[in-house]
Amino acid sequence: MSIRIDNVTVLGTGNLGSQIAYQIAYSGFEVMAYDINDQILKTAKKRFEELGARYEQEVEGASDGRARAALARIRCSSTLADAVRDADLVIESAPEILDVKRELYAKLGPLAPGRTIFATNSSTLLPSDLAEATGRPERFVALHFANDIWIYNIAEIMGHPRTDPAIYDTVVDFARRIGMEPIKIHKEKAGYVQNSLLVPFLEAAQALVVNGIADPETIDKTWRIATGAPKGPLQMLDIIGLTTAYHIAASGDEQARANARYLKEHYIDQGKLGRASGEGFYKYETVPAQSSTKPVTASA
Repeated sequence: MSIRIDNVTVLGTGNLGSQIAYQIAYSGFEVMAYDINDQILKTAKKRFEELGARYEQEVEGASDGRARAALARIRCSSTLADAVRDADLVIESAPEILDVKRELYAKLGPLAPGRTIFATNSSTLLPSDLAEATGRPERFVALHFANDIWIYNIAEIMGHPRTDPAIYDTVVDFARRIGMEPIKIHKEKAGYVQNSLLVPFLEAAQALVVNGIADPETIDKTWRIATGAPKGPLQMLDIIGLTTAYHIAASGDEQARANARYLKEHYIDQGKLGRASGEGFYKYETVPAQSSTKPVTASA
């Protein structure tokens, strides 16, 4: 029996959660964006407008009205029961903290229809870490996206031992329908494919700053020149968001924990959260930034 997905709810409207919601709406689906209060949703609505403007500039065919039409397919709610009432698929993009996600799923499970598929956008946690909390482990997978989703259009799909194969295949098909390249993960692995490669790279760049080896601008310039990459690792961290980087590093080895402490003291505690806040390792003249950045030299 085919499983139909028409209505999608995204839980969490931060930098990546907003991108996920907008890309799904841009692909023709009805989307409900949920967050914990109306003030956060007010910011999310601004993000959606900014994303529409970026799509018009950067995505072929978006300027013919399609980018604007996507905005009409996004509704917002700060009431969880309302947000998931009609959901065929719920994509959770909550902070990368195990207890926070488990608590959210414990609330979500009784509120969503029995047919609803749950998917976590977690970048490091395993589906089996969360499966029991969902109350429907057979209808639960990981569906992980990359930042700047319309450019770096991968969707990593990872099940766990109790995931129904039909549910897994449905999510793979959904990923294709929203313009993603599905990356099938054959067994559970923290970090999936993308972050198994990316996180050690980003942690190495942070360690160069934390240990006083070089400043962010020099590190990024070195990487761009040496590899031809369009962005350096610290520019990438600003896009990802320093709060996300902090939570990932805080559970790592001794150097990673030192990186986390440094991010908190020198950036997060000062409201410098990355591109979305206007400043992280770099200052941004517009939020979200396009291409113009000014380097911020980190304190030793």
